[in-house]
Amino acid sequence: MSQPIDPRDVYIIIPAYNENEVIRSVLEDLLPYDYRLVVIDDGSAVPLHELLKNFPVYLLRHPVNLGQGAALQTGIQFAVAKNARFIVSFDADGQHEATDIPTLLSGLEDDKADIVSGSRFLVKNNGHIPAGRKFILQAARYLNFFFTGILLTDAHNGLRAMNQKAASAIQLRQNGMSHATEILTEIRKHKLRHKEVPVTIRYTAYSKKKGQTAWGSFRIFFDLLLNKILK
Repeated sequence: MSQPIDPRDVYIIIPAYNENEVIRSVLEDLLPYDYRLVVIDDGSAVPLHELLKNFPVYLLRHPVNLGQGAALQTGIQFAVAKNARFIVSFDADGQHEATDIPTLLSGLEDDKADIVSGSRFLVKNNGHIPAGRKFILQAARYLNFFFTGILLTDAHNGLRAMNQKAASAIQLRQNGMSHATEILTEIRKHKLRHKEVPVTIRYTAYSKKKGQTAWGSFRIFFDLLLNKILK
């Protein structure tokens, strides 16, 4: 039987770009769990230092906006250097539920997976997903499968957990949103054990505004295609 997870061994990586409106409430939801919180300010127009100066978080900052993939890689490298046992990626726009993190971690606790991804499509009665968003996400599933050979139920869910082995192996070079597909490539490359668990996504007016658009999905496709051609 594996040892229970000490929350102080869990580092929550939160990439943030111009999320000043909601970042404090996101952190307030996470604070009661006693995890180590790492915010990566990815070149926000108004730096987060003053806004978060009273929060018990590690705050890292990119001088310029590099993209979510780059922010995640910065956070993962920081947590690995801190000898984190488990690392969780968590979006800064308020769409994720802190209560879902234990579910992800339980998938690692029995040592049957190296990385656990959240899926909104494994939740019963998920009809609240906007139709346009659902279409984009379903199309993205097969795009991921085309490039990686891995077919997920939820292609672009930023809520995921990984152990030390996965965190040390994964190296993200795609700075933008195409990192979600690159993670699958890394999973296959390093023969990491992977599973999905059900999680809830909160669709607020704010998160819808910040979410993936059809044009953004086309950009991801062309980024991936160009990267495949140039390899």
